[in-house]
Amino acid sequence: MTGLRVVPTWRHGQERLYVCRTDGRNIAWYDREAARVNLLSDESRDDVLEALGPFLTGPVAVGPPPVPTPAELARLTLHPDDDLAPNRPGEALQIALDRDPGPAHRLRPDPRRRALLAEQTVGDALDRLDGAGWHALHSVPLPGGDRVHHLALGPGGLFAVHTLYARKQRVTVADPMVALGRHEPHPLLRRVRADADRASYALTAEVRPLLALVEPSEVRVTAPLREVRVVAGAELGDLARLGGVLKPADVEALHAMARDRNTWSRV
Repeated sequence: MTGLRVVPTWRHGQERLYVCRTDGRNIAWYDREAARVNLLSDESRDDVLEALGPFLTGPVAVGPPPVPTPAELARLTLHPDDDLAPNRPGEALQIALDRDPGPAHRLRPDPRRRALLAEQTVGDALDRLDGAGWHALHSVPLPGGDRVHHLALGPGGLFAVHTLYARKQRVTVADPMVALGRHEPHPLLRRVRADADRASYALTAEVRPLLALVEPSEVRVTAPLREVRVVAGAELGDLARLGGVLKPADVEALHAMARDRNTWSRV
């Protein structure tokens, strides 16, 4: 067997090195923490160990995986091109800006860059919840060119997170309208709820809508909100205190489903 490649990933703060064929299928993975190389087929042992040679740090156990969970099996059979887990916060905006940076002489900042900063700020905050049993996916594509900015999955449930750059501005929320400073209000909460509804349909599980405001000077909510949560970006860490909704195995299974690009093609 030739052409094997090694792809590093991070899961719950621990590094794993997956060994892939040329078609992208995984055939083994190296768990540094456990000092173990897990093989899906013993026939590939020599080739896998040769590919992992530069990465092995000391003696390792080699053998079949210890009863992989359904979520792990789903991850192993997922083609890298269909795996959304490696997406960076603001992935879609970053790609758009790389392709078309816009004129350098703009008098006003490109609004896409502010939106990107907001998604990166919120995405980083969600990624920091990993140690508390949460997963975050970023720039989840939806049919028609739409996307969910972030999907958070953890013991406290599922959240479709929409970000809004609001630095040093007062935000007024009058469901479904959201206004920044003196700008005209827009029915943004309809979009936030619609994204959550589409995610619920794709995952066949309840996904709650959440609007994350980045660095607002003040947030004023004029009436009780229906279903949706509105938080400042700095408050996203409070999600770690939520629990009692999903068991760890359910979180892993839903994460395995959500990271598959094909899951979202029917919504």
